[in-house]
Order: sequence, then structure tokens, then C-alpha cells
Amino acid sequence: MPAEWEPHAATWLAWPHERSDWPGRFGPIPWVYAEIIRWLTGSERVRLIVQNQKAEAEARRALKRAGVGLNSVDFLRFPTDRSWTRDYGPIFVKVGRGKSPPAVVDFQFNAWAKYPNSKRDDRIAALAARRFGWRLIHPEVESSGRRIRFVLEGGSIDVNGAGSVLTTEECLLSPVQARNPELSRKEIEAALRRFLGVRDVLWLGRGIAGDDTHGHIDDIARFTGPRTIAAAYEPDRKDPNHEPLMDNLVRLKFMEDVRGRKLNIVTLPMPRPVIFEGQRLPASYANFYIANRVVLVPTFNDPNDRVALNTLARLFRGRQVVGIHCLDMVWGLGTLHCLSHEEPAT
Repeated sequence: MPAEWEPHAATWLAWPHERSDWPGRFGPIPWVYAEIIRWLTGSERVRLIVQNQKAEAEARRALKRAGVGLNSVDFLRFPTDRSWTRDYGPIFVKVGRGKSPPAVVDFQFNAWAKYPNSKRDDRIAALAARRFGWRLIHPEVESSGRRIRFVLEGGSIDVNGAGSVLTTEECLLSPVQARNPELSRKEIEAALRRFLGVRDVLWLGRGIAGDDTHGHIDDIARFTGPRTIAAAYEPDRKDPNHEPLMDNLVRLKFMEDVRGRKLNIVTLPMPRPVIFEGQRLPASYANFYIANRVVLVPTFNDPNDRVALNTLARLFRGRQVVGIHCLDMVWGLGTLHCLSHEEPAT
């Protein structure tokens, strides 16, 4: 699986439509998407999934009003349950050498073991492979004498393209989360190696408060280079994020790459707690998205917005680092990385 900073052919998004994901605050969400797409189309193509002809017309009108050049947008009429493309969209891997097309690994998506409606989302990877003629890989593993489809969300992993994958024990090892409860740690590591082409699995502990995905890595620590990781840090000992994020930092300091070299750990601040209707929301600067020429970073009207943007600007010197206002978006319990998925260039 290529690293996110490697060249893209496109970014995949799904136009928002499930109002219950942003109860009472859905109104601005399409305009946040329009702003994201405006920045992305200056960098690469956007594959935009829409529910149907009506939804496509609505998206076209909104994008045109936002000044988006539609020549850089491909509209794909694939019905979905939700818009969090990171978790159910096609996960691409390179097969062989040279400029051969990518393959799509069709992991099972079960809506984070939380929502009953996920069948339409679970079909998106296969539909994408059929639409573009990509090879489809079915990630099945053996458990208790039977073959089962491996459950994995894109937000639960982050790779450096050089043999390492970051993930969390809370997400992939907790049997109560119903991802792959039949499998042991060794069996899960073997599946990640086999289907993502990695050699080393780097385990962090727990995710942040308010994260209903149960510990997705893309809210806490991200590769920004083959040996560099930007990791979220909360200095306030009274904040519930202090202990798990400190534990993750300690683990990272003892980790190495596949060649036995220490990793370079750069800390990202956390914004002040974002709370709406009494609920702590998973606001994190680690949920940034790396495109070909820009890095889009969620911001929250917080003094640490500037610190996070400057930190990431130092790590991505060849790209423009842009803040996207996400106080409305995070009410849906995710932001920029959660809603996007990269398609590697051949």
C-alpha cells in the first residue's frame, strides 16, 4: 500500500446526504465539501460519489457556486449509506513493478460495528474496481476451519509505503468492537502483512475521547515521511486525552522502522475540547489529508490552529498547508481524512 504522500491519480469523496450524521447542523456541510473539492481540484482529480441523478445535480450546482472547475470532477452514481469514504472506499495497493494499474483490496466494512445500515457502503470498493477495470482482491482469512472476510476500515491504518503500518489495539484487538473477534494478534498482523504488503505492524494503544470508531489511528498519529510521525499530544493532565496520548508517545519513542532505525516523532497539539449538546467531539489536527500539492488540515477556531498549521508546514515543505474550518464537520464525528481516500498514480 503506497504512502499517502506518494503521487495520486485522484481523491475519492462521497457527497454528503445522511442528515442524521450531522443532526441540526447539516446545512453548512455541503459547503465545507465544496471548499475541500475546490482545493483538491487544483492538485488532482476528484472522484465524487453521488447517490443518484438528483444528488449529482445538487452537487454540481453547489460546486459551480463555489467556483470549482467541474472538468476535474468525475461524478460516480454509487448509492451509499454515509459519506465517510476513508473507511469503506477502495483501499489501493500496487501489484508488481512498473506502471501497472493498482489493485483494490475489498475489506469488509461493518459500519464500525455500530450502525445497522452498511451494505451499500460495503459494496463501494467492488463497484469502483468494476467501473475502472481494477483487479479486486478478496481479503479472506481462515478461522476455526472456515474462511471469513477480513474487516478493516481505512481510518484504522496508516502506512509509510516502506514496510510499516500504524494501528491501535483499541480498534483492531478489542473483541467487543466486533471487527475480527475470532482472530488473535498474530493472525491480524499476518493479515495486514499479506493484504497491505507491509512487514512491520506498529501498535499504539487507545484513541481520543469522542471517537466513535473506537481508536482510529488517523486522529492520533500519522506518518508524514518514511521515518517521521506526527503524533497528537495533550499536556493537560485533567483532560481525558492526556493519558492515552502520552502512552502512545512513549510507545512511539521505542519504535523503529523495518531497517531498525529510530523514528522521528513530532508532536501535534490538540485543540481545546470541542463540545456540542454536551457531547465531546473527536477534534484533532491529526485528521489532515495529504494531496499532491496541498495538505488540508482541520481547524477549530482555536489558538492551536496556527501551531498545528505551522508544524505541518515544516513537515510538508513542498506542499501548501491549508486550514479547513471543521467545527460543523466534526459534529459528524469525523473530519477531512475520514471523508477522503487517495487513489495512487500508476
